[in-house]
Order: sequence, then C-alpha cells, then structure tokens
Amino acid sequence: MGSMLISIAVVLFIAYWGLGVILYFMQPKFLYSPVREIPYTPGELGLDFESVAFKSTDGMQLSSWYIPADNSQLTVLFCHGNGGNMMHRWDSINILYNLGLNCFIFDYRGYGSSEGEPSEEGTYLDVAAAYKWLTEKKRISPDNIILFGRSLGGSIAAQLATKVKTKALIIESTFTSYVDIGKRFYPYMPVRWFARFSYRTIDYIKQVNCPVMIIHSRNDEVVPFEFGLELYETANEPKEFVEIFGSHNDGFLVSGEIYKQAWTKWLKFLEEYKTQAEQQQAS
Repeated sequence: MGSMLISIAVVLFIAYWGLGVILYFMQPKFLYSPVREIPYTPGELGLDFESVAFKSTDGMQLSSWYIPADNSQLTVLFCHGNGGNMMHRWDSINILYNLGLNCFIFDYRGYGSSEGEPSEEGTYLDVAAAYKWLTEKKRISPDNIILFGRSLGGSIAAQLATKVKTKALIIESTFTSYVDIGKRFYPYMPVRWFARFSYRTIDYIKQVNCPVMIIHSRNDEVVPFEFGLELYETANEPKEFVEIFGSHNDGFLVSGEIYKQAWTKWLKFLEEYKTQAEQQQAS
C-alpha cells in the first residue's frame, strides 16, 4: 500500500510539473491573440483618417491610423487589448471622435499589418515609437496627448507614462500585473515561478505623475473589479475612479452614457487642472 501511494504521488507530481511546463511554453499563445486581416478601415464609419506606417527602435514596421476630429487640440494615443487588431476597436474610435478627440491607434508587432511577433518588450518599444511619431512627425505637444489603454493596453500605456510627458493617463479594465491575473486563472499553479511576462501595472502606476483616471466594471469576468480599485488606490493624485457595468469586452458599450459622461467630465477637469497649474506658475 505504501509503495502504491508513493507511485501515485510520483505520477501526480510529474503530471503537475508537466502541466506547468506546458503552460510555460504556451503563455505567448494565451496572452497574445493577434488577427492579421484588416478588411475594413475607419472610412467604413465615414471618418477621415490617415494610414500611417512607422518603425520601432529595433526596426519593426508598425501600422496605425490617425483619425482627426474637427478642430480638436487633444489626441488620444490608444493602446488596445491583447486580441484582434485596431480594426476591432471601431466602437471606441467612434466614441472618441464624437467626444471631439483625435485618435491615434496602432497595432503592436505581430498584429494586423505590423511586422514581427508580439513580446512584452516589443509592446513597450511599439508604444514608445507611436508616441515619438505623434510628437516628432505630427508635432503634437505632449501637453495635448492623452494616453489611453484598455485591458493589456492599460499596462502598456502606464509603462509609457512613466517615461514620457503627457496630459493624462486613462486605464480601463486593466490588471495589476501579469502574475496576479495568472493566479486568478491558475490558482493551483506556482504562477510566479512559471511566469514569462511581467506587465507590472501596479508598479508603473506608482511612478506616474500626470492625472490618472481608472475605469473598471464590477461585472468584469476576466479582470476582477478589485484590481481596478487597487490601481486607483496606488495612483498618485489627481486621480479619478469610474465604475461602469457590463463584461470585460463590452462594458464601455453597455454602460453607454455613464461611460461617455465620465470621459466628458474628465476632459473638463483636465482643462481646469491645466488652468490652475498655469496660474500657479505665473504667481
């Protein structure tokens, strides 16, 4: 009986670590779900847009769209989530346009028409290159750029916000770290030992000194609502937390006017905050 129990324990141990090895090597497939095909453009929405190709510092050519709003001074640099490509963000692009905001959305390497394969360091290089295109090629002042990221894109936007000057940072439906979200889906595994990625949003947000707005749904079935609260509590002032409802992927749509009004209120606050800062400098 003793030898049988030992044998069973050995088999379970091997199976457990075998599963861990499989999860280790499969992580890029779990984290990144790119779609290459882009059969439609913002033109299908009746929007004017500029199709832009630019290169990251390591030479990857990336694809993007710049969608201008009428007489807008503010531009949103939009970091999308881990699935699909920028074409799948039409609803968000349309919301931003109707809010009177220019939108610059790009595809990470390996997504859409962008070259290469996705990686954590690659996403950071890609968003930095997108910011560089806006400031150097488009000559948009950092004071007029809002960094916006949804889900995985929130971590990428937050990392950039620690490196560059920007008007504000908006994070929507984002996890505190890759390890934390891994523990949620695989609570029975030593995730920290097997994690191949970091995406430490909670660490990035501590270093961000611009105004921050966190948006999260209490009904989010992928990224727990508590993660959004933790990011908010960690962020520096000035900051705002907006609770929406709906699932991880459609909360911004299901919440409708609540979501749009939150953006409108935040944009008004940013202008007031800018005026106050200018007055303080003048005095």
